[in-house]
Amino acid sequence: MKKMKPDNMDFLRSLARQRSFQILICVSFIYILFVTVEIPYVFISGLASVSQELPTLARPSQTQLQTARDLHENQAPSRPHIAVSVNIADLAPSGTADPPRIVSGVNFDRVLGPVAAGYGPFPDLHKSAAAAWKVGRKLWQDLLSGNANAANPEMLDDVSELCPNSISLSGTNFTAQGRVMVLPCGLNLGSHVTVVGKPRGAHAEHDPKISLLREGDQSVMVSQFHMELQGLRTVEGEDPPRIFHFNPRLKGDWSGKPAIEQNTCYRMQWGTAMRCEGWKSKADEETVDGMLKCEKWIRDDDDRSEESKATWWLNRLIGKTRKVTVDWPYPFSEDKLFVMTISAGLEGYHVNVDGRHVTSFPYRTGFALEDATGLSLNGDVDVHSLFAASLPVVHPNYAPHRHLELLSRWKAPALSIQPVEMFIGILSAGNHFAERMAVRKSWLQHKLIASSNVVARFFVALHNRKEVNVELKKEAEFFGDIVIVPYLDNYDLVVLKTVAIFEYGVRTLSARYIMKCDDDTFVRVDAVLDEAKKIPVGSSLYIGNLNYYHKPLRNGKWAVTYEEWPEEEYPAYANGPGYVLSADIARFVVSEFERFRLRLFKMEDVSVGMWVKKFTRSKIVEYRHSYKYCQFGCIKNYYTAHYQSPRQMICMWKKLQETGKPICCNMR
Repeated sequence: MKKMKPDNMDFLRSLARQRSFQILICVSFIYILFVTVEIPYVFISGLASVSQELPTLARPSQTQLQTARDLHENQAPSRPHIAVSVNIADLAPSGTADPPRIVSGVNFDRVLGPVAAGYGPFPDLHKSAAAAWKVGRKLWQDLLSGNANAANPEMLDDVSELCPNSISLSGTNFTAQGRVMVLPCGLNLGSHVTVVGKPRGAHAEHDPKISLLREGDQSVMVSQFHMELQGLRTVEGEDPPRIFHFNPRLKGDWSGKPAIEQNTCYRMQWGTAMRCEGWKSKADEETVDGMLKCEKWIRDDDDRSEESKATWWLNRLIGKTRKVTVDWPYPFSEDKLFVMTISAGLEGYHVNVDGRHVTSFPYRTGFALEDATGLSLNGDVDVHSLFAASLPVVHPNYAPHRHLELLSRWKAPALSIQPVEMFIGILSAGNHFAERMAVRKSWLQHKLIASSNVVARFFVALHNRKEVNVELKKEAEFFGDIVIVPYLDNYDLVVLKTVAIFEYGVRTLSARYIMKCDDDTFVRVDAVLDEAKKIPVGSSLYIGNLNYYHKPLRNGKWAVTYEEWPEEEYPAYANGPGYVLSADIARFVVSEFERFRLRLFKMEDVSVGMWVKKFTRSKIVEYRHSYKYCQFGCIKNYYTAHYQSPRQMICMWKKLQETGKPICCNMR
């Protein structure tokens, strides 16, 4: 028995080896089967199924499609929608460049879906955002399916009916239409509108906006009216722009004398008024189509004569007299009929009254003639009739072909696989073809952008006109510099575009700094980046033209209710036309938005100030103020200049290239 014991042990060892070998064979077979099935799946899915679990893996190169059918049936791998992260750091991208995408990657489905479905109580602005997103999603789906394209030929077939060559209205019909004459296709070079009317007699005015009275003073007698050429609303909730505001003041002007004031109102911001007070324009002042901006209508012996007092006294001493002449009286008189004609020239609008030229007003901002789609007359005037002629008969359809230059030189540079220093998100509207083209041809040509060290993209919401969205999609696909935020554009929802800018900057580019500006803002890219670099690396920063202790308006047209903003003051915030913040703040905003913890407010710049203040609870933020981020126009040595027309954009870029100095261009 003792001798048999070693033999039994050997037998058991041999049996164990055989079983181990069998197990190894089974494991190997399972492994081979797994690899055989899994690897094709990974290549087909483009690693999409594992990219979220392994963020450090490099994305494989796309398989080249051999045929048009392959291209149609196979979609290129796209960045997966990243769910709400447990840690904010998880929002950072892997550092590799994705293929350009023209639709924002913000997960609106997850954030606004429950609001649209009516789950739970939500603020009114969230409900408006959900409604706009729901409509925008439908518009985008129609656009992708081709349904939007089908609407174009029908519109083009009916343009002759939509756009008459001339329009006439009686005073009664004009009043019945709300004192607005609709010009369906706007104006054209040579178009003219004639108004026959009669100014009313002066009346006592008690409105403090017009007459400021001291206690005991008599009421100011006022007689004035205004005629306006108005444009289409660029976005919902925004007043139509006053392309040309013509305001004759027979009585009641602050100067105490008859005057004519002309101006424009672009994006609810009035420009610098041009006043005609009865004196002829100076000889060295620029003309409009060779015509004076202001004609003369007062006596030569008026107290505002160009002759100096010394010369006048000398002539009196030597007995020299001067013949007093009256060139022409003020063109409008109370209770007297007038015939006024406004014509569109090459450089501006020209106004004639009773057959004589009165004033010429140069074109301003980026509006084309076809944008003047309505004429209104209000105030102390009775309109007898209106007649518009030489109108365009073809609907401009926002005429993108007139503004866009489809040349490769204007395309966006390819994205670098390395993180960029600064990302610039530019807010734009769907029909702002001219503004975007001007930006491409001006400051987007900066060497920092050409090298992809700085990246810029336009962020555009969908328009309520399908044909505009069709052209917008074509523009985005050609230039590669547009990110479409899929909601129906609304003035109160601009804040959604800002969230999309932050998401693109931190997820797609991993930019160190994020800048936001508008499409009528001229940006000195190098100056803005240099200012950001002055703050130590790793610090959180918020740079711009900062406002402190601003209070919300509780009355008037732009009133903010206590439900919308219960606090008595706004947090410190930078004006919207141009500001810069660090990437960590942008990540925080995106994370809070997708966690349903981000408060939205209809004023975009105030919203950002509110978000930055919330971020300061966890980390100190370096606030930097500079008036050189100019929000009301252009100033000397600017960093950004707001309200710049396409023509000014090109002019400023040309001066910057020729002189190396930031010089403003005053012409519109």
